[in-house]
Amino acid sequence: MQNNDQKNNRVATAIVVVVLGMVGMSYAAVPLYELFCRITGYGGTTQIADDVEVDVIDRKIKVRFVANNHRDMPWEFKPKQNIQDSYVGEKRIALYEAYNPTNRTIKGTATFNVTPHKAGEYFQKIDCFCFTEQVLKPGERIDMPVLYFVAPEMNEDINLRDVTEITLSYTFFVMKDDEEVVENEEN
Repeated sequence: MQNNDQKNNRVATAIVVVVLGMVGMSYAAVPLYELFCRITGYGGTTQIADDVEVDVIDRKIKVRFVANNHRDMPWEFKPKQNIQDSYVGEKRIALYEAYNPTNRTIKGTATFNVTPHKAGEYFQKIDCFCFTEQVLKPGERIDMPVLYFVAPEMNEDINLRDVTEITLSYTFFVMKDDEEVVENEEN
């Protein structure tokens, strides 16, 4: 009897450990995947760069800008320019505009993507409104800059020789803790 109880306890312990491990991995999966995408540029994730001097190469790239809102985000959000012609390695500033037409303060955050996805690792952002949360008061309109360049290493990648245009796309979302901003403003 005691031998069976010990076996049952070991099996039960193993099952609990496996279940806890699975729960832990499910919580870790999203941040680990985001880290993987940022490091590798997988899925069109751009890279974050320091403001250093890089070589400008005589290869033109057309950068197209797109703005979207999640269905719950009431802001008006758009690029102030639709296209910029740039040389590989050339630092450029693009502006996006956000306007809060509501009667309440809203906190938002933007996610971004680059297409074609294979160019994501070479699209370097030095500064971007997407690095921080944005808070707009009722009726407030702001310009939000993106300082970027296309890394010269792109010129050496044979898989990107056909790329002449890159699209930088942002989607704005309402922050989940937005209710706190509204409550704090009312007090």
